[in-house]
Amino acid sequence: MILTDEQRRMLVGDFGRSIKKSMEILAALGKIYDADRLVPVSSVQIAGVSYDNLGEAGLGWLAEMAAGGGRARVYATLNPAGMDIDNWQAIGIPPEFAGQQQRVIAAFAQMGVVTTCTCTPYLAGNVPHFGEHIAWAESSAVCFANSVLGARSNREGGPSALASALTGFTPEYGLHLANNRQTGVVFDLDCKIEGSASFGALGKVIGEQIEKMPGKPIPYLRGIERASLEELKSFCASVATYGGLGLFHIEGITPEAGLVALPDLHLHIDQQAIESAWDSMDDEGGEEVDFVSLGCPHLSLPELAHLADLLAGKKVKKTFWITTARPTKQMADRMGYTRIIEESGAVIAADTCCVVAPIRGRFKVMATDSAKACYYAYAKNKFKTRFFEFDQVVAEALR
Repeated sequence: MILTDEQRRMLVGDFGRSIKKSMEILAALGKIYDADRLVPVSSVQIAGVSYDNLGEAGLGWLAEMAAGGGRARVYATLNPAGMDIDNWQAIGIPPEFAGQQQRVIAAFAQMGVVTTCTCTPYLAGNVPHFGEHIAWAESSAVCFANSVLGARSNREGGPSALASALTGFTPEYGLHLANNRQTGVVFDLDCKIEGSASFGALGKVIGEQIEKMPGKPIPYLRGIERASLEELKSFCASVATYGGLGLFHIEGITPEAGLVALPDLHLHIDQQAIESAWDSMDDEGGEEVDFVSLGCPHLSLPELAHLADLLAGKKVKKTFWITTARPTKQMADRMGYTRIIEESGAVIAADTCCVVAPIRGRFKVMATDSAKACYYAYAKNKFKTRFFEFDQVVAEALR
């Protein structure tokens, strides 16, 4: 891999030990993936923020990088933390965990990383342009940035994303290269897909099929007439969770769909496939729901507005978390949505979500509209799940 003079100076330590370590990480990645060079990135999104995932070893590494003079050279934000940074008591986080999580956030802040903790950075000011190289880590955000925005990013790990933030570069391989953004399979949809949960079920169907195919080809979807930002957000989270995908194309909707040549391989998805995926996430007939969650990925302002309409003048009967980015919550505060939602007894938690918060053992059955949340509810927390569309989730909280 060819380095510029500045990059070589970073590698030998002329910019301090944290930059040296960062460039060592990026150079090693470039060698592994046979990259020809490093390319400048316009923004970074860093995972590995929740203390529940990091532990003391991860926190120690962050503290070392901060102490070594590391300072973000590009706009960088964070993935969700393990709690609401300002109001962790409201969601039952132990003080001991809160103290450790605050140390994590302080280390990132010391390095000049913007401590907006969200899996939807594109809703909170971190919005790359078409064709820009970025270094993002959260799977659903990477998928959204590549597919919906047309930016270029591989799915970075926490250390490599931080390394890109501190140096301003990433190795040029994978989805940074135009040849690797071509489609390998066409999915023709013979069913109607509408609503965040339905798009989540579709993502599960496609993700699981891609996972079984050699080389995990990039899918091209036909038969979707329209898709809202919120529906695409849900689809990105699901197809990334169940298929590990960082890019897809939807005919007439995503920006690169008209730029790729269609392959000969065509597969069909019918209503039965969607219903089967739905049923696999819905533990119907089991125990009573004791936890209701919306916001995986984080809710948008229109979703919070709709939620306020559904909850106005009503009281929830179950523990109900609504998770979102703090900038989005601040807009909801000004619009009066937060007051209406919280008067119902529901809790708006910024900065975190049900996937990364330390909630194992607190609940048994979770209701959600998120296919991704269903996956992690069982895999991480051993919860059973009820899978509904958005309005049905709210109805379950009121039941």
